Amino acid sequence: MSVMNSIENNATDYVIGVDFGTNSVRSIVVDAHTGEEMSSSEFAFPRWNEGKYCNASENIFRQHPLDHIEGLTQSIQGALKKVSREVVDKVRAISVATTGSTPIAVDQNGTPLSMLPKFEHNPNAMFFLWKDHSAIKEASEINEHAKNFQTDYLKYVGGTYSSEWFWAKLLHVLRKDTEVKEACCSWVEHSDWIPFLLTGGDNVQDIKRNVCVAGHKALWAEEFGGLPPEEFLATLDPLLAGFKKKLFHTIYTSDQAAGRLSSKWADLLGLSTDVLVGIGAMDAHMGAVGGQIEPYYLSKVMGTSTCDMMVVPTSEMENILVNGICGQVNGSIIPGMTGMEAGQSAFGDIYSWFRELISWPLEKLVPKSTIVDAETAQALINEIKNNILMELGQEAARIPIDENTELSLDWMNGRRTPDANQLVKGAIQNINLGTDAIRMYRSLIEATCFGSKCIVERFREEGIPIKGIIALGGVAQKSPLVVQMMADILGMPIKLNRSEQTCALGAAMFAATVAGIYPKVEDAMAQMGSGFGKEFIPDMHKHELYLKRFDKYKALGSFVDRTLINHEIAI
Repeated sequence: MSVMNSIENNATDYVIGVDFGTNSVRSIVVDAHTGEEMSSSEFAFPRWNEGKYCNASENIFRQHPLDHIEGLTQSIQGALKKVSREVVDKVRAISVATTGSTPIAVDQNGTPLSMLPKFEHNPNAMFFLWKDHSAIKEASEINEHAKNFQTDYLKYVGGTYSSEWFWAKLLHVLRKDTEVKEACCSWVEHSDWIPFLLTGGDNVQDIKRNVCVAGHKALWAEEFGGLPPEEFLATLDPLLAGFKKKLFHTIYTSDQAAGRLSSKWADLLGLSTDVLVGIGAMDAHMGAVGGQIEPYYLSKVMGTSTCDMMVVPTSEMENILVNGICGQVNGSIIPGMTGMEAGQSAFGDIYSWFRELISWPLEKLVPKSTIVDAETAQALINEIKNNILMELGQEAARIPIDENTELSLDWMNGRRTPDANQLVKGAIQNINLGTDAIRMYRSLIEATCFGSKCIVERFREEGIPIKGIIALGGVAQKSPLVVQMMADILGMPIKLNRSEQTCALGAAMFAATVAGIYPKVEDAMAQMGSGFGKEFIPDMHKHELYLKRFDKYKALGSFVDRTLINHEIAI
């Protein structure tokens, strides 16, 4: 049966896509045949937004699973309340996208340790958020250890293992916390745990692991027969001896079902137990699908960080290994294609950092004002903070390009790609007494765009042509200045996907595939995609000027790298 005939015969099916971001979770109810968003609901993580269990100065970022459980419940309930009972009754499947690598220690039942009274306030028993860099030492050890083996176990993750990933975080917590180590029956990614939760799983061995996070973050590869061998792990640290048996052998693509909605969750959400739950994946990977990724197009999911996604037919990747990226994994984005991931450890986070930096007087002084009452003071603070980056952006757009003006390096949260190194730091050069907030903000935007250019150049250097750029995510939707500057710097057009919820929409596309409405996710993309709106055309005169500044950006990066190396030698 053709896709169109299937649609005609089942004209009223709906699916739910769930997107767990860094600060909140969003759920959307989608018409599985048209891609129309019927409703949406967002839930901000309360503990996370209170700053609990985090220490930014030490790069420790943990999230309590209660934030995720409450968010999952309330965002789906909120979205379903906005549609008719008829729509609710015709929901066929749910799929989830989450941040990653965001793993957690669980007990034999698959319950996160921080859900148990003994560990409820222990950050080591919580989700290690993707941007947690507390395992820098362990990542460095993995990279050195890999050199001792004839088989290159890092070949499919760009040659460098990151502190943001699965094994480094596991080894760190096993070393750091004896009680967690003794209670840990397995180490589970967020994108695998949520489907397990929804399907009512109660045995850790039943958790179905997705190829996306297994391949890009946990060193799973067909060539190795799965995860790295016991010899590799046990000789890295005796704490890992035997731990592989607690993990997984089989992996699944996101067009497969994890199971059906449990009776508990069906009652909680007002859905049927016939609703299928799809295998999860990382948010950016599903976001690339929601944004209608095409072979050899770099899909840039632009949010707190960036994830730059690309798919290439697997048959065309023979003998090509892209050095310095975050991995290439068959089926990680679209089954049947090799998915490649790169990215920047901070993107929108840098803009948010600058907003918080210059908002100090608002936060500390306005509440003490004797001119306005407390309620007005808080309303004023909120209004200014909500508008400050937009106003700065409008002013920054008027500043002409100057080869020798302020120059920033976007490594405020380390470097993800090319060549992961979470020890490096950001830098700002050429500041003087004429530097103001507008010029500083412009240099930060420029730096993030230069970071994107480094990624494009690396793909090309490694033999992967780039036919075009697709922009997705919150920053792309909200800041035309950023997208236009990126187009000017790359010297390439950038087309903007119309959807404001590409990660959730991508999850919905996979849900529709899991439900059997489409035979493959590419068909779901074609039918459910929002298409593209504005295309940002590069100004080639500006591009030539930016190339000169890009050389200076690379020189600044080299200086910071050399300074770091010399510092390590001195220590």
